[in-house]
Amino acid sequence: MTVELRDEPLDGPAAQALLQAFTHDIVERYPTWTPDSGPSAGPQDLAPPAGRFVVAYDGDVPVGCAGFKRLSTEIAEVKRMYVAPARRGVGLGRRLLQHLEQAARQAGYVATRLDTGDRQPEALALYRDAGYREIDDYNGNPFATYWFEKEL
Repeated sequence: MTVELRDEPLDGPAAQALLQAFTHDIVERYPTWTPDSGPSAGPQDLAPPAGRFVVAYDGDVPVGCAGFKRLSTEIAEVKRMYVAPARRGVGLGRRLLQHLEQAARQAGYVATRLDTGDRQPEALALYRDAGYREIDDYNGNPFATYWFEKEL
């Protein structure tokens, strides 16, 4: 699989289609979750220069996405990480995460943070394997069980 990562706006058509699939996936795991349930991650949050949103394409087909937003002048937060079910298990999530970390470093951040829940074991395994360390709750997300940070 040859995948191209492209910076795109969160409110673009490919991003919106992936975010709809992301929402469906999260609601299956957490039935009362809505996109407004936790910390914000709107188009303005995930846009340069303080943020970024990336869509992964296999040919012309969007197959994954992720973004980051500013938490402080030194810390970015990874948001809306999603890989289509048919593309899971081949390293695309890791590639998206590494791409975001590099972009965050280039934007001047020294660390990234993220959260995940206990019903997302594949995400939990990815973040731990990628070098994220557990930290205290930093954002009050009611659906998160784990909070992580990684120095860039």
